[in-house]
Amino acid sequence: MTMNRKMLIALLALIALPAHAALRVFACEPEWGALAQELGGDLVEVSVATSALQDPHQIQAKPSLIARTRNADLVVCTGAELEVGWLPVLLQQSGNAKVQPGQPGHFAAADHVRKLEVPTQLDRSQGDVHASGNPHIQTDPRNIAQVSVALATRLQQIDPSHAARYAQRQADFAQRWQQAMARWTAQAAPLRGAAVVSQHKAFVYLYDWLGLKEVAVLEPKPGVEPTASHLQTVLSTLKATPARMVLYAAYQDARPSDWLSKNAGIPAVKIPFTVGGSEGAKDLFGLFDDTVARLVGAGATR
Repeated sequence: MTMNRKMLIALLALIALPAHAALRVFACEPEWGALAQELGGDLVEVSVATSALQDPHQIQAKPSLIARTRNADLVVCTGAELEVGWLPVLLQQSGNAKVQPGQPGHFAAADHVRKLEVPTQLDRSQGDVHASGNPHIQTDPRNIAQVSVALATRLQQIDPSHAARYAQRQADFAQRWQQAMARWTAQAAPLRGAAVVSQHKAFVYLYDWLGLKEVAVLEPKPGVEPTASHLQTVLSTLKATPARMVLYAAYQDARPSDWLSKNAGIPAVKIPFTVGGSEGAKDLFGLFDDTVARLVGAGATR
């Protein structure tokens, strides 16, 4: 009787165990956490280092982030020096050999797309210029599509026992994503060729996708806060080259864009920039649904 009870307890314990241990993914930015979740489903356990309301350039390497890096099977970040001020500290302090650069557990999304604004020479006096090019690749859904292929391949490499499921999920995502991109492109077609102003050099990939023309930037140099004199210069520029709107990211102080909006008579458009940047941007599909809707809505007012 005692033996039967022990066997029953052991059997119940086995039944209670999960079918697999989830692959632990540590994402630097919300867009890559959302993509990893799309591709991994219940095969992955995703944590994200930042939120849409934080500047991804300026993150503190807190002990909690070091601990999550230490426990990760895969670290998914933008790369292209976006996280240069904090990710190296996390990696070094974590002591986790499998997520160091060059290892399968380290994935840099920007390595898998064509970079824009790659500088021909580096000069720190030019501001926060990235040697590998503009790192804000997530504002173009075509880049998300390319990264999804590479990330799914990496997930299959790290977790080969579930390779078929990762491949199936990527194929399903790709089909839904292509359909959504066709819809977004059609919706934004009236904006093609429109002149716009940026608060930060954050939307070059968005502009490349939709055919928008950046005619001015509120920051005098990348990463340098707008000054009153520079804002006046931009305002003067717009008298000769009118713009349809000024764009800023959800994490940014809206005051410079609001000032230009008031004085130039153009809409200031807050772009969610990443997943979680607005009520509508709850996932990757919502991110672009909301971004396009905001742009089209502002463009229609002109």
